[in-house]
Amino acid sequence: MDKGLTDLLGLAWQSVTQATPWPDNRPVNTQTLAVAPEGIHVTFINHSTFLLQIDGVTVLTDPIYSERASPVSWAGPKRAHDPGIVLEDLPPIDCLLVSHDHYDHLDFPTLETLATRSPGTTDVITGLGNDSLIQRAGFDRVAAVDWGDTVTCHGLPITFVEVRHRSGRGLLDQMKTLWGGFVIETSRGPIFFGGDTGYGPHFSETAERFGPFALALIPIGAYEPRWFMKDVHLNPHEAVLAHQDLQSAQSVGIHYGTFQLTLEGIDTPIEDLDRAMAAANLPRSEFWTLAVGETRSLNAATQKPQPE
Repeated sequence: MDKGLTDLLGLAWQSVTQATPWPDNRPVNTQTLAVAPEGIHVTFINHSTFLLQIDGVTVLTDPIYSERASPVSWAGPKRAHDPGIVLEDLPPIDCLLVSHDHYDHLDFPTLETLATRSPGTTDVITGLGNDSLIQRAGFDRVAAVDWGDTVTCHGLPITFVEVRHRSGRGLLDQMKTLWGGFVIETSRGPIFFGGDTGYGPHFSETAERFGPFALALIPIGAYEPRWFMKDVHLNPHEAVLAHQDLQSAQSVGIHYGTFQLTLEGIDTPIEDLDRAMAAANLPRSEFWTLAVGETRSLNAATQKPQPE
């Protein structure tokens, strides 16, 4: 996405004049989660932070527990609700996946806290160039990889795959580190985690190598205005196309409803996903969303979601 100062100013003006205000503190039901010894269990914590329990291995994606997705604590997008699991109540994390270095995906204070809870026992996988920052947070076992590289974490082969996004935490480090998604190969079929991405042929290419998928975690939020966001963020219609391209038996929406990053309302992504699934003549049960703190399990035989 090649946008200049004029584009940024135009986005700022639209944000001031057209953004739908979000609630300050939407109530959620938090839970304490025990380690599940078998099966696939997926829990929505907030934004793109999901806890995946895969045959007893715990995988945490893009963890953010800070009050704001920002380089400072006093400004920037503020969370609209508490996390679905209190950070101190998380089970021990075996594999930590960080898709890229944006503040809503690589949250340094959260990483610091997680590192103190499990020193030397959590394996972190991320894109090239992100390892120094993650190591500075306190993690020792960090693999920084290129697209197509595979790391085995607690018996799970995990591959870093291409998505369409960008990186940078400030004005001087734009596009200096690598962004991507992840494919986790499991005994019950592969799982895709998209991180942040726009739409493109990479979904079909990933399916050709790894698919069909048992489960795909696909971004559905932060997509308006399209003239600015289309290159780097899926809208729900494109998320449905990605679900089909990945040949996924089940998909769950991520990257919405926690931080107001763009113009749409807090519930608009879910409403637009409803419409996109209906337009594609697909059952809504095939591409679902979770309440904050909710866990679902995938049945080993059918890969259909089962409420906890």
